[in-house]
Amino acid sequence: MTKVEFVGLVAAKASLTKKDAEAALDGVLETISEVLTKGDSVTFVGFGTFSISERAARTAKVPSTGKEVKVPAKKVVKFKVGKNLKDAVASCKTCKKK
Repeated sequence: MTKVEFVGLVAAKASLTKKDAEAALDGVLETISEVLTKGDSVTFVGFGTFSISERAARTAKVPSTGKEVKVPAKKVVKFKVGKNLKDAVASCKTCKKK
């Protein structure tokens, strides 16, 4: 699903114009980014939690050459799914399998 399709669904569910729904979505995504950048987490009860995790530096092997390369430490975004979302997806009878 593209952002345009998603905005259309949100607009219909929330009785908003597509322009207002897109502005709201952009605001939500920007706010989540700002909070994570500060090192905090964002929790939507029942949906899930966005948080930051640190990955240690490591040595990896390039499969095609067998050469070892150093991968630097970095911060990554993690998402832990909430119970309501997990249950909804698990019981979905119309979900497409890929």
